[in-house]
Amino acid sequence: MRKLLTILFLTFTTLCFGQKTIQFSDSISKVYNIPEISYAVIDSKTIFEISALGKHSIGLSDTATLNDRFHIGSNTKAMTAFIIAKYVEKEKLKWTTKFFDLFPEWRVNSKSDYLNITLQELLTHKAGIQPFQGNNDPKTPEFKGTNQVKRNQFGQFVLTLEPVKIDNKNPFSYSNAGYTLATLMLEKVTKKSWEQLVELVFNKDLKLNVKLSWPENQKQKDTWGHSFENGKLTPIPSTVDYHLDYTEPSGDINIKLKDYIKFIQLNIKGLSGKNNYLNADTYKFIHKGIENYSIGWYNIYENNKDLSTHSGTAGTYYTLVHIDRIKSKAYIIFTNSFNADTQQGVKILMRKLKENYGS
Repeated sequence: MRKLLTILFLTFTTLCFGQKTIQFSDSISKVYNIPEISYAVIDSKTIFEISALGKHSIGLSDTATLNDRFHIGSNTKAMTAFIIAKYVEKEKLKWTTKFFDLFPEWRVNSKSDYLNITLQELLTHKAGIQPFQGNNDPKTPEFKGTNQVKRNQFGQFVLTLEPVKIDNKNPFSYSNAGYTLATLMLEKVTKKSWEQLVELVFNKDLKLNVKLSWPENQKQKDTWGHSFENGKLTPIPSTVDYHLDYTEPSGDINIKLKDYIKFIQLNIKGLSGKNNYLNADTYKFIHKGIENYSIGWYNIYENNKDLSTHSGTAGTYYTLVHIDRIKSKAYIIFTNSFNADTQQGVKILMRKLKENYGS
């Protein structure tokens, strides 16, 4: 009887929190002019709350659903690192594998500072690779061929550039191009492209229905990303010619919230010591093995918090995920716009979700 009462109390409490959060999220959407917000609070087995609010676009009447897809930007890094970790477990690579052990022919044209960089250093942004985040990037030649061929050409070019200084003051330098170089190592040993590996790991093995680039919104009703131009949000159709300039493995996946939850739950289970697609020790190393920025995740210890966090945007969507590693809960927010208001609204909503669910 006591157990039943506890279950009923928890269910009632969750429903109350849910109603309050939906109202709060709706107000955030209006105040900060965010067309669509989808969010979830989860642990390794349970979805405590999940909701989709708003519109696919400021110019459309169709409403948000939990089947909507979102471009997750740099939250792709954790997924690319996840694939690489699988092949480390298969002993195709080691975290300590040196880049130029796989590409010795590239040494002659590369800066000597890079000659001993490792897979781990690339994934933790400690290899001194130029950022390539879209602002003040070095002028890049136009490469031709398949995505994989162009990534190879881009990688050779990146290694001719002056390195970024890594020291005690700057323990890491965030680099999208570094993830391209790590992916080249993966492609080399597997003889498969990143795109093929995404299909194999996330779609065939894990059934997560992952897709690449912006969600398709012309042939079906789905989210439109919104850029911020001339002081207002501008909806972007999926037909716009868009690419990440050879850094797709750092930020070019789109996914439904319900499927992303499954990916995060694998991580929570692993952090709790349970083997699944990866071994528990691998999850521990990915999330907590390196200070500041571990492998695909910011590794945060502050104010008695023990967190894995990351945000992602390519300028038209904004996503944020926090994993509370002490309480084994995660908080996920997806939006289809990006500007300072979106970031502020998401920050406030994240704080509210944590207040409601005890983090």
